[in-house]
Amino acid sequence: MSARHLPVRKFLAAVLCLAFTAPLRAERVAVVVEGVEGEMAESVRASLELTKYEDRDVSPIEIRRLFEGAEQQIHAALEPFGYYAAAATSKLERPEPGQYRATFRVQPGEPVIVRKERVVIGGNATQLESVKAALDRFEPKQGARLDHAAYEHSKQEIATALANEGYVRAQLVQHRVEVVRAANSAEIDLEWNPGERHRFGPVHFSDVQFPDKFLQRYTPWRPGEFYSIDKLLELQQALVDADYFGAVAVTPDLQHAKDGIVPIEVVLVPAKRTVYTASVYVSTDTGPGGKLGFERRWLNDRGHKLSSDVQYSTRLEDYRIQYRIPKPGRPNRALTFGVGYRDEETDSSTSRMARAAASEVTDRWKGFTRTLGLQYLHGDFEIANEQHSTSLLYAEGTLTRKKADDLYFPLSGYSLLYGVRLGAEAVLSDTSFAQVRAEAKWLQKVGKDNRVILRALLGGMVVKDFDALPPELRFFAGGDRSIRGFDYQQIGDLDDQGEVIGGEYQAIASAEYEHYFLDKWGAAIFVDAGDAFTNQYDTNVGAGVGLRWKSPVGLVRLEVARPIVSDFDHEWRIHLIIGPDL
Repeated sequence: MSARHLPVRKFLAAVLCLAFTAPLRAERVAVVVEGVEGEMAESVRASLELTKYEDRDVSPIEIRRLFEGAEQQIHAALEPFGYYAAAATSKLERPEPGQYRATFRVQPGEPVIVRKERVVIGGNATQLESVKAALDRFEPKQGARLDHAAYEHSKQEIATALANEGYVRAQLVQHRVEVVRAANSAEIDLEWNPGERHRFGPVHFSDVQFPDKFLQRYTPWRPGEFYSIDKLLELQQALVDADYFGAVAVTPDLQHAKDGIVPIEVVLVPAKRTVYTASVYVSTDTGPGGKLGFERRWLNDRGHKLSSDVQYSTRLEDYRIQYRIPKPGRPNRALTFGVGYRDEETDSSTSRMARAAASEVTDRWKGFTRTLGLQYLHGDFEIANEQHSTSLLYAEGTLTRKKADDLYFPLSGYSLLYGVRLGAEAVLSDTSFAQVRAEAKWLQKVGKDNRVILRALLGGMVVKDFDALPPELRFFAGGDRSIRGFDYQQIGDLDDQGEVIGGEYQAIASAEYEHYFLDKWGAAIFVDAGDAFTNQYDTNVGAGVGLRWKSPVGLVRLEVARPIVSDFDHEWRIHLIIGPDL
């Protein structure tokens, strides 16, 4: 072999050696940030390029290069919080082979203080309450620490308020934040030229299954009313709630706005006209069962609807047919007519009742959904081993409200229900009665993975002949959604033979604490208390623990509970509930 080939072979051997040994020299690095907490600590960690390699192999040379540039990154991370004179001491250690630890002790220093603040909106826009409120909420104010996030949020809030009040071409003609590092001071100078206040123009709907005259009734504003983004969202929500369309898009045509008039374009895509539904369920109140449903979303060009439902389980049969006539406008209303038959058996009663109902539902009535109607019940029932037959015609009114940050799994929200029923013996009824009830539920996130849920139910009535009321108009307690640890409708007044007959009053309260140890799995502890009674309130308390699962079909709650204070039997019971919290 010639000597001139030896250098080439040595070179190739060296390259192969480096290729196979380089991975063995890869290291891991851990980053520790001290001296700051909360959002500032998170911002510092996010800004450090070195943190991107905490879970990756990296060479010692690369670790040292990234470590040297870290202090500059820390300074940039703290400036949005108003700290322009931050200092950091850093240390790079190698506590064991293959592992580096980079420690940064941060000293934020003195914050920059806003010494002068000028926020001005020209014209008459500040006379509008929403614009004035956004202006008053502006932060940071004079004398406060400069916070760039609060500054940008406040600036956007003012711009949104102007746009929502019709100033769609408002311009920010002056926007300046001047920081004097040597004096730790800042000046804010903002000025808007709102321009002309616009009004709603004609609304153009795409060609769908309904005539334009019918669709125009959904617009929540009157001709010539000032333009408002909230009104546009209200129109979109009303069309979505109508359940006629698979897609709804409401868009202001600002490009063709002229003389202060904004045309509105609405694009609609029809939904599937006929819907069939089927489901199976397990409930400890009614036993295992199933549901079948049919809905014709529109029967004619006036949007009339027809639906029917069948529910069958070991303890319950329920059949319903409903005809709905929408009355879109300001506000949206609907007339509903329905008939049904319900056969229900519990440990304390059996009821077989036919029903006819007519009601009017009004959306967004003073923040509530209002339902006013008439109900007629006729049928037989057995309670406490006594047979009864009854006919009742009564008026009913309810107000409901629900607010949640997420309908599937809310972290904060509440629901309210207020109801009243009135029946007169002189008008197709076997007895006269007046009944009121109220329900409230509130939930709130606590910490990172916890929720607190509070619930209360109150009810009372005045009745001439209590024995003429079927079970569904009496007050009972106990069951999955009442006092857990007791059977469904187990709690109520007793007759002379010790059988439960319900009561004229109801008072129930509940407290629950949930902790989620995995993304979709959690545990709960709870306590429920209350009574259904006529003359004397006796406290019944149930407590237990539960498992929570965020399933694809909704939140599943599996609970084990028992009575801890009660005159009724003390046995462990299992409760299973599937569905939303609110």
